[in-house]
Amino acid sequence: MKMISAVRKNGRALRVTAVLLLIVALTLSLSFGTGASYRRGDSGEMVTQIQTKLKNWGYYTGEVDGIFGSQTESAVRYFQKRNGLAVDGIVGRQTLSALGLKDTASSGAGAYSSEIQLLARTIAAEGRGESYLGQVAIGAVIMNRVEHSSFPNTISGVVYQAGAFEAVLNGHIWETPVPQSCMRAAVEAYNGYDPTYGCLYYYNPAKTSNAWMTSRPVHMVIGSHYFCK
Repeated sequence: MKMISAVRKNGRALRVTAVLLLIVALTLSLSFGTGASYRRGDSGEMVTQIQTKLKNWGYYTGEVDGIFGSQTESAVRYFQKRNGLAVDGIVGRQTLSALGLKDTASSGAGAYSSEIQLLARTIAAEGRGESYLGQVAIGAVIMNRVEHSSFPNTISGVVYQAGAFEAVLNGHIWETPVPQSCMRAAVEAYNGYDPTYGCLYYYNPAKTSNAWMTSRPVHMVIGSHYFCK
């Protein structure tokens, strides 16, 4: 029995260590860019961020689909010309900085960490001033949408869905610092911790005027947010 207990303790310690190492890696990748550039033919989460910024600022009129095509390249050139940058249609370090974006690409993190980074950014921007439980709850709602047939099946798809999150519309998702608590909350929500028990929506009654949202039955209140299904 003592041996079994020791094995369980060691297993828990290894899981905790793994989570902590992941948080450190994600924090570093959020803080330091790799100098990657993005151009026609590229695709992925960072391209989606670029398109979203350009569209919000009136430079891009195409679909935000995460694919760097001719329309995106033209929008980048227009943005570069209007902002005194080298006009080459390539989004490198200077253009990313002018867009207010940080390159979150990482040589070893891959798509897994990229999605968690985006989840953490969304939690940070949407959950400013909320408790740790409230931060996890926001992440859980996003993950619940990923698993629900009525929503896109990726974190980036859910976050960038038109009109889904105020922090994306107003650009705060790229401007808000991401504290350690939000990194931990993102990892926990990604791994299945759901304090909302399946909720798909949340809102702050002091800030929301959407009649449809406020008409939904409230299943629980965490901090300043009402959570609904």
